[in-house]
Amino acid sequence: MLRIVRRSSGSVVTWRRAQMILLSAQGMDPVRIAEVTFTSPDRVRDVIHNFNTDGFDSLYPKYKGGRPPVFTLPQRREMKKIAKSKPVEHGLPFSTWSLAKLADFLVAEGVVDDISIEGLREILRADGVSFQRIKTWKASRDPEYAVKKARVEHLYAIADGDVIPEEGEPTVVFSMDEFGPLNLQPHPGRPWTERGGKHKDPQRQPRPRRRATYTRPHGVRHLFAALELGRDVMYGHVKKRKKRAQFLEFCRYLRSLYPPAVRIAIVCDNFSPHLTTKADTSVGDWAAANNVEIAYTPTSSSWLNRIEAQFTALRYFTLDGTDHASHKEQASMIRRYIIWRNNHAYDVRLRRIVAKANVT
Repeated sequence: MLRIVRRSSGSVVTWRRAQMILLSAQGMDPVRIAEVTFTSPDRVRDVIHNFNTDGFDSLYPKYKGGRPPVFTLPQRREMKKIAKSKPVEHGLPFSTWSLAKLADFLVAEGVVDDISIEGLREILRADGVSFQRIKTWKASRDPEYAVKKARVEHLYAIADGDVIPEEGEPTVVFSMDEFGPLNLQPHPGRPWTERGGKHKDPQRQPRPRRRATYTRPHGVRHLFAALELGRDVMYGHVKKRKKRAQFLEFCRYLRSLYPPAVRIAIVCDNFSPHLTTKADTSVGDWAAANNVEIAYTPTSSSWLNRIEAQFTALRYFTLDGTDHASHKEQASMIRRYIIWRNNHAYDVRLRRIVAKANVT
C-alpha cells in the first residue's frame, strides 16, 4: 500500500484509492478522509467497502480493451481552463498546480474518469499550455473585476463558438482600442544590411542610420482599431484626435457592418471617452438606441482586450525601422497593412507574434 501511495507514476485512480484505504487503516473516519482527499464521504465509503470485499484488486480500475479514451473537446477545454486557474480559486491550499495534483483534481471534480500524468501533460502541451515562470504583473483593484472579466470572457466564448448565445445576447463581438500616438519620427528596427567588422566589403554602402529629430511640428495621429473575433477581421481608422466624438464615429462604422437587428458587442477599456458619465451620456444613449452592448474590461486589465496583441504585430510589420515623411504616408502604410493582415490572417510569422503577445 505504501509503495502505491509513494509512487508518482501510474494511474491517479489507483493512487487515490490507496490513499483513502491507508488513511482509513490509521483510524481516520470517512468524513475526514473526504476532506483530505477532496472528494465526498460516500465515495470514500464505496472505496473502503470494495477493498474489504475484493482486496487489492479493487484499487485498480477495470479498463476494457480497445484504444485509449479520447477526451471530448469540452473536456479538453475544461482541463485547460482549470490548469490556467489558481488552486486557491478552487479552495485548495496550494499556490500552483503540479501535474499530479491537477490530474487528481480533474478526477475528483468529475471532469474525466481517469487520466495519467503524462497524458495530461500531452493534452496541455497540444493546447499551448506549459509550466512557466511568473512575470511581473499589475493586479486590478476594480471592485467589479470578477463580474467584468466574466462578461468579457463570456463574449469571447460566444465569438469563438464555445457558447451558443441566448436570446437578446450579442452574436457579433468586436475588440476595440486606440493605438498611438503616431508620431513622425524614426522608429528603431532591424533591417537587412551587409556585415561589418573584419568580414565587411570595403566597397559596401554605409549602414542605415536613424535620423535625429529635434523638433516635431507635425502633431500626432491616433489609430482607432477593432478586431471582429468571429471572422478574425481587423478594421482601422486614423484620426487626429481620440475624444468621445471620434470614438462614437468609429462605433457607428462598426455598427454599419451588420443589419440593425443583429446585436453586437464592443469590448473596450475604461478610457474616459469610452465611458458614460453623468455629464455626458452620449455613449450609453447611442448603444441603447442601436442594439449595441459596450463591455468594459476591468481597471488595469487592458490585457483582456484581444486587440492589444494585434497592435504588437502592427508595430512589428508597419512601424519598426520606418521614417515616414508625412502622416498621410504613415496612415497609408497602416491601411495597407490591415488589408494585408486580413488577407493573410494565418500567416505563420503573424500568428507567432500575436500568440506571443496574447494573454487571453
